[in-house]
Amino acid sequence: MASSSAPSHIICASFNQDNSLFSVGTKDGFKIFDARNGRLCYEKNLGGFNIVEMLFGRSLLAIVGTGEQPAMSPRRLCLFNTITGVSKKDLNFRTSILAVRLSMTRLVVVLHDRTFVYDLNRTTILEEIETIPNTKGLCAFAPNSEECYLALPASTSKGSALVYKTSKPELICQIDAHQAPLAAMVFSSNGLYLATASEKGTMVRVHFITQATKSHSFRRGTYPSTIYSLAFSPSLDLPDVLVATSSSGSLHMFFLDAARNGRRQGNTLLSSVIPGSVTDALDPANHHVIHNVVPANIKSCLAVHGVENSQNSSKLPALKTVIYIITHDGYFREYVIGTTKSNESSWSLEREFNLLEAGLSNLKQNEQHVD
Repeated sequence: MASSSAPSHIICASFNQDNSLFSVGTKDGFKIFDARNGRLCYEKNLGGFNIVEMLFGRSLLAIVGTGEQPAMSPRRLCLFNTITGVSKKDLNFRTSILAVRLSMTRLVVVLHDRTFVYDLNRTTILEEIETIPNTKGLCAFAPNSEECYLALPASTSKGSALVYKTSKPELICQIDAHQAPLAAMVFSSNGLYLATASEKGTMVRVHFITQATKSHSFRRGTYPSTIYSLAFSPSLDLPDVLVATSSSGSLHMFFLDAARNGRRQGNTLLSSVIPGSVTDALDPANHHVIHNVVPANIKSCLAVHGVENSQNSSKLPALKTVIYIITHDGYFREYVIGTTKSNESSWSLEREFNLLEAGLSNLKQNEQHVD
């Protein structure tokens, strides 16, 4: 999603569909990096960019300019080929493009009051969805799911979302998640779970799409805070972990059922008298916080690289979670967080580097960033 924060050096940032690559757009152009080793794979200086979206590791990008250059209007979507360095197809709209999402078969374009679903290969419109005023371009998309689920805000006064199938465009359900309007939402890898946060930012909820029901509810904090980014761990089934960054500068990690075997052993009395969806929010074993992970009030974008079982120095079973964070002041950080079933946790900053200083001094300008 495009940033509206003037002091930010990075205008937009996003990971690709498997979190192996990420892109950043600046006032000068855009860059694509390998998230696993920090290598700069591609760079193009064409002026400012509001949106740079990748299609897995392929050479196709969806890019939208800031309008500083006549050819890069914020109302024009350019399907750009990184091998040839030229546009493959341009799509023009009447109003500014606020968000773009890609899958192997679908292209989703979000405008202020409508969203278009395209067949990516033929670039033909499959569905035009009229929406409530969506000034932030808020949406969630599940590109790895068979149905390619899409979620859009349903109200400007409360936190409701409409969920669509884009494989065969149709509305499947409405989820009433919060009392305040939505600020962030994200699908799990399989598209079956949708996490949401409202503008108040005190609660994060997870919903089971096929039944339109709430499966988990977590309390992020008591005081309001803007949720900048939400991300599930990669999983074909129920994800292990949900993480969030907020304007407070903290990283929040919530454990879902797949990661909590034995975590409620010390809270059996609480679990026996209070429903599970409520104890999720109250049980501290389900929520870990790392303070001052990123600068406060700086927008961020995060992804969970992976979650694996391991053993710590005390020989206790532990969960190791690797998290990538891009901040709009121009930095990439990789954190490793270890948590045990006894609710002990530790973390380390494994990598940190400046994205704005990276350059292609040793790479050809037209080098492709894909296999």
